[in-house]
Amino acid sequence: MEPVTHFLTGACLGRAGLNRKTGLATLTLALATEAPDIDFVSLLGGSVANLEHHRGFTHTLLGAPFVGALTLGTVYGIYRFLLSRQWKIRQPPNWKLLYLYAVFGCLVHIFMDFLNNYGVRPFAPFYPRWFSWDIVFIVDPIILVLLFLGLVTPALFSLVTEEIGARKPAFRGRGGAMTALVLIVALVALRDFEHRKAVNALNALTYHDEEPVKASAFPSPMNPFLWSGVVETQSFFESASVDTWAAEVDPQGTASIRYKPEETPVTLAAKKSRLGRVYLDWSQYPVVEAGRSPDGKGYRVRFFDLRFMSLGIRRSPVLAGTVILDSNLKVLDMYTGERK
Repeated sequence: MEPVTHFLTGACLGRAGLNRKTGLATLTLALATEAPDIDFVSLLGGSVANLEHHRGFTHTLLGAPFVGALTLGTVYGIYRFLLSRQWKIRQPPNWKLLYLYAVFGCLVHIFMDFLNNYGVRPFAPFYPRWFSWDIVFIVDPIILVLLFLGLVTPALFSLVTEEIGARKPAFRGRGGAMTALVLIVALVALRDFEHRKAVNALNALTYHDEEPVKASAFPSPMNPFLWSGVVETQSFFESASVDTWAAEVDPQGTASIRYKPEETPVTLAAKKSRLGRVYLDWSQYPVVEAGRSPDGKGYRVRFFDLRFMSLGIRRSPVLAGTVILDSNLKVLDMYTGERK
């Protein structure tokens, strides 16, 4: 999930009642539920390094205690700063409990990233397989709205109660935060149910007289009943939308087919490159296309993943990879995204 959703989820967890046990709980949870994304520093090593290490150690069960400790150190620094400015802390912090909250927040982050179709490797380095539930889009407007309302609505009600002279509760916002979290759990359950229907619908068909070897359905941002289906057969991939409300596969007749290209020395050389190895380890539905490089002296090999090229989106530069080879099939350059 994107950072705003992570931050708001942590804040809701704190407001839902965990802030009653110790001071700085909401701050700790808000930071911890985003902290694993500190792996963005891998961008300093280039786009291939970022692809290799994104959702790496910081998104693992082994890494969670270390990321939690880093989060707690940050919270302690903020706490000392606030004390130096003579800010009043309503409750004294319980640092042992805050550390548990920080680790819990990191685990929540990993689970939330598991919900979408990019995936996580929670058991790395011992079992570095990618896992993804494929039920929530990486930016889900419905979840964002629920989290925002869960945090803001209690503040609006508090303004009303202040005007009528009602007594202020010591911990405001618990009801709104809990309601938001319950509704999100219900939404996830609905998406899981519809996702299973979509995958079953894809597996129930034959495609140009070929049985599916593998079929997956990926979420759309707003509609829990609309899915991007990808089916692999022995000789091709087919992309088609699935409407689980109408129980139809490809209701608009816009399905597209990509035949699996033949393996060549050029594609084999690209697959053996660092980018090729990393990309194929992560990709679920890889397509590798080779052609001449722009200068005509070598080869340009492109890696795509059909997970991110469905529902009318035919290019995804951010999640595509390129390897440039010379005429002797030696790697000259490699990168993800586009270069002008």
